[in-house]
Amino acid sequence: MTPATLHALFMLRVSVFVVEQACAYQEIDAADAIAEHLVLRAADEEQGGAIAGCLRLLPPEGDGPDTPVRIGRIVVAPAWRGARLGDRLMLEAIDRAGQRYPGHPLMLSAQAHLQRFYARHGFLPVSPVYDEDGIAHVDMRRAAA
Repeated sequence: MTPATLHALFMLRVSVFVVEQACAYQEIDAADAIAEHLVLRAADEEQGGAIAGCLRLLPPEGDGPDTPVRIGRIVVAPAWRGARLGDRLMLEAIDRAGQRYPGHPLMLSAQAHLQRFYARHGFLPVSPVYDEDGIAHVDMRRAAA
C-alpha cells in the first residue's frame, strides 16, 4: 500500500468515525501497523480513484483454533452508501481471512443497528448490546469457513 493510499484510508476513517459520528478517540492506533487493510476504490488506483470503502483484518492473537481473526474499522464513504460496497468488503474480508488464517473464526464489534447486515454474512451476536463512545455496539462472531 502506498503512503498516499494509507493517508486516504485514514482520512476516510477519521471523517466518518471521528467527525460524522462525533466520537473523539484515537482512531489511528497500534493495531493499524499489524493489520491488513482492504480497500475498495471508486476507480482503478492508477486512475487516482478515491477510496470508496475499507476495513482492516487483525490476525489471531494466538495459535488456538478458537482464536478469532478480528475485522474492524469497516467504513463506506458517504457518497458510496447504498451501493452495496459494504457487502463487497465483507465478502472480501471473509475470503481473505479464510485464505490467510484457515480454521479461525471471525469477530467484529458491530454498531447495534447493523446487526442484520452482519447476520447476512453469517455473524451471530455473542454479547449484550453495550455503549462504546456513545454508540450502541454488539460483539458478533462467525464460524470459520
